[in-house]
Amino acid sequence: MIALVSPGQGSQKPGFLKEWLDVEGVREHFEQLSKAVDIDLIHYGTEADEETIRDTAIAQPLIVAAGIVTGQLFKKQANLDESEIIYAGHSVGEITAAALAGVLSEEDAMKFIKVRAQGMAQAAGKYDSGMTAVVGGKEDEVREAIAAAGLTPANINGASQIVAAGSMENLAKLSENPPARARVIPLKVAGAFHTDFMQDAVAPLRDIAGSLTASDPKGILISNFDGKAVESGSAALESLVAQVTRPVRWDLCMETLLEHEVSAIVELSPAGTLVGLAKRGMKGVPASAINSPSDITTAAQSLNA
Repeated sequence: MIALVSPGQGSQKPGFLKEWLDVEGVREHFEQLSKAVDIDLIHYGTEADEETIRDTAIAQPLIVAAGIVTGQLFKKQANLDESEIIYAGHSVGEITAAALAGVLSEEDAMKFIKVRAQGMAQAAGKYDSGMTAVVGGKEDEVREAIAAAGLTPANINGASQIVAAGSMENLAKLSENPPARARVIPLKVAGAFHTDFMQDAVAPLRDIAGSLTASDPKGILISNFDGKAVESGSAALESLVAQVTRPVRWDLCMETLLEHEVSAIVELSPAGTLVGLAKRGMKGVPASAINSPSDITTAAQSLNA
C-alpha cells in the first residue's frame, strides 16, 4: 500500500508551479480550478513573491490546487488502483486528500477551500497571532513550556516536533524561555490556526458544507483528528469543518500509516515537509517528494521496481 500525502500551509514557494505548466493538460487544469475559486492560481504560483503567497486567502487554494493536479498526474502515471492507496493530508492538505479520495469533486473542494481560506484569513486578521515549531526536547517538557506560555499545541507532528500557536506576545514568551534541548522556529503563517482563534471561520464552513455533496472515500482516507480512517463522506466533510479549530495529530496519522505497513510515502507538491517528518518518524519507509514532473516519473518507477 502506498501513502499519498498532501502538505499544509507554509509549504508554498514562489514560482513553484512554473515547471508544471509545460506538462500537457496542466495549464488547462489549473485554469479550471482557478475558475472555481475566482483566483488566478497560475499567476500566484509562477509570478507572485513570497509575501504575497503567504496570504492565507491565496496560499490555501494554491496548495490544494497544486496537490490535486500533481496527485492526479502521479496516480495516472503510477497506474495505482484505489485499493492500493491510503490518503492523508496535513491541515489544509486534508482538503486535497479528500478530493483525491473522491469525497469531494475537484470543483467542490475548491469552493470549500475558498470559504475556509477567506474565513481563516479574516479570523487571523482580528488578532496578532501566529505559530512556532518546537523541535527536539522531551515531549512532556515541551508541552509544559507551551502551556506555561499560554499557548496551544496546534500541530503534534511526531518526529520530536510540536507546533505552538497563540498570540504573538505569548509566542515571544516561548522563544525567550524555550524547553531544554529544543529549537524554537517561528513559522511563516498568518495566524494561530487549529485553535480557538479560528472560531469565526467555522460557521461559514458549515454553511458551504451543507451545499456540497460528499461521497464515501475511495481507498483509505485518514483524519488529522485521531489518525483513524474516515468511513463516510458525510463524516469526512464534518471533520473538515471542525478541523480549523482543533489540533492536527500528524503523529497519529504516521502511526496509522505504519500500522498499514505502507511500502512508500509520496508527498504531493509543494512537497518536503511531510517527507522530512516521515524520515524521522517512519524510519525505513521510502519517501518521495513531488516537486517537478521528473519527480513523478522517478517516484512511479520506484514503486514498480
